[in-house]
Amino acid sequence: MRQMLKMISTAACALALHAPAWAVEDRGTAAEATAMCRRAADYMKANGAKKAYAAFNDAAGQFKDRDLYVFVFDFSGKVLAHGANPKLIDKNLLELKDADDKYFVKTMVDVAQSKGKGWVDYKWPNPVNKAIEPKSTYVEKIDDVFIGCGIYK
Repeated sequence: MRQMLKMISTAACALALHAPAWAVEDRGTAAEATAMCRRAADYMKANGAKKAYAAFNDAAGQFKDRDLYVFVFDFSGKVLAHGANPKLIDKNLLELKDADDKYFVKTMVDVAQSKGKGWVDYKWPNPVNKAIEPKSTYVEKIDDVFIGCGIYK
């Protein structure tokens, strides 16, 4: 009996030590966001914009995973697809500021146009818990638009 209690106690301690990792598993990682963005870019190149945008907008589709989702903007700041909030589609968000007064869409446009790809930091509502949180988004230029997918920190 003592041996069994010791094993249960050891197992409980091990589980407690790993609990913080479980809490983070509901959030996407930078590697997952980059991979989803690249997969979305490949999908768009293979299937065309119209079919790709429909796939990106599908909340239950392959381009939505936990708090990860894909969006597409043109370089004027117009939303062409948005996997978390379809109400943003066809809206121009170039002048949108985050909670810290940062023009983050302008920054995304600049990164995509000047570097072709990269990360942009800002604050944005998390679609899972609705809280405004720090976010880093990977953007990648595809012809005359850019695709993005970000992580909440």
